[in-house]
Amino acid sequence: MSIPPEKVLVSVEELAAHPEWRIFDCRHDLKNTEYGRSAYARGHISGALFLHLDEDLSGGRDGSNGRHPLPDIADFAERMSACGVEESTQVVAYDNEGGIFASRLWWMLRWLGHERVAVLDGGLAGWKRSGRALEESTPVVERKQFKALPQDMTVDVDQVLANLQSSNMLVVDARSPERFRGQNETLDPVGGHIPGATNRFYFDNLDDDGCYFKPAEELRSEFAVLLGDRPASCVVQQCGSGVTACHNLLAMELAGFSGSRLYPGSWSEWCSDSSRPVATD
Repeated sequence: MSIPPEKVLVSVEELAAHPEWRIFDCRHDLKNTEYGRSAYARGHISGALFLHLDEDLSGGRDGSNGRHPLPDIADFAERMSACGVEESTQVVAYDNEGGIFASRLWWMLRWLGHERVAVLDGGLAGWKRSGRALEESTPVVERKQFKALPQDMTVDVDQVLANLQSSNMLVVDARSPERFRGQNETLDPVGGHIPGATNRFYFDNLDDDGCYFKPAEELRSEFAVLLGDRPASCVVQQCGSGVTACHNLLAMELAGFSGSRLYPGSWSEWCSDSSRPVATD
């Protein structure tokens, strides 16, 4: 059974009722990159395979393309094939960090034309709250054939640069307000934000516990204020490295605002070239 493509979240109960779905554990820690793998080995949702943000959901870095550039499409398609994903496969991603890394996989599969993908609302915390068990064994899955059909869902740094003059796009930065202002920057060598960008902290998409997504109606109201008269197609999402921006992309889909795009290089690519302007207001 697959869920409708417009359904971007599934509940713990829905996931538990469908053991045939392909589940991916996307846990990660930006400052301890082995955390996710070791946490997966200690216990994960039954049937889940592990994907590493740096190794599976990102490509090679060259010092100018950001901290988490998108992977080579052929390489990622091969990884999905090896993990048993094909056109008819329903994929569900989860993490333990409010959905920020699971959302990256959700967006990447959508980017490559695979619409049968959703994020587990509440992630591993929600699974545990329901009293459900974890397992330690790694499942063996049958190889399938994943066919990548890339969609026009990104913008590059030149398009963002051109937008400084035209302002045709609304650039939305998913980082914390402090990092947006250039304060307490610990991940990138330069603090600040892209001039003209507005700030929508990804954490604001979650409930007060930082576990479950807010109701769709509440998110719609909040994003309607942010967008004003602009259609979603004129919105570009970015963050530090193209990861938490996917959380805003998912939240907008949940709210009914489809069509915004991702700037994958985000701030870490932007600030790698000192000729690009920086704002700190």
